[in-house]
Amino acid sequence: MNKKNIKTEKIIVYTDGGSRGNPGPAAIGVVIEGLSNEPKQYYEFLGETTNNEAEYQAIIFALKKIRQLLGKEKLKNISIEIYLDSELVVNQLNSCYKIEDEKLQFLFMKIWNLKLDFGKISFHHIPREKNKLADKLVNLCLDEQNNKLFK
Repeated sequence: MNKKNIKTEKIIVYTDGGSRGNPGPAAIGVVIEGLSNEPKQYYEFLGETTNNEAEYQAIIFALKKIRQLLGKEKLKNISIEIYLDSELVVNQLNSCYKIEDEKLQFLFMKIWNLKLDFGKISFHHIPREKNKLADKLVNLCLDEQNNKLFK
């Protein structure tokens, strides 16, 4: 098969992770564009963790979700751009910053191993105001969890 005939699809992902307190109750928000006409939106409560761990967990969730939705065989022809507002995490994933925290090292390795299933993955820092939907999903999840606790 001629490689020029292989179409590479592009998927845009916006992720956010946050905790109320650091550590504190935490959640993730993920928006995936390019799989269908409408962006797919997800959120999940993580329990007690730090902001940085939640940021990593959001990326892990997004990559697993894309793999689940597309199937492993299609992933090599996918180009994924991941946007998040954590400059620290972006710089760690792009090998600009050393990772000293053991929990973040573990999460970094999870992402590294997940990346092996995919074609090209790139990580980009964006200002918080350009990541509003993923941030909104995090806060929606944390608010829902908070409401459950006080019912």
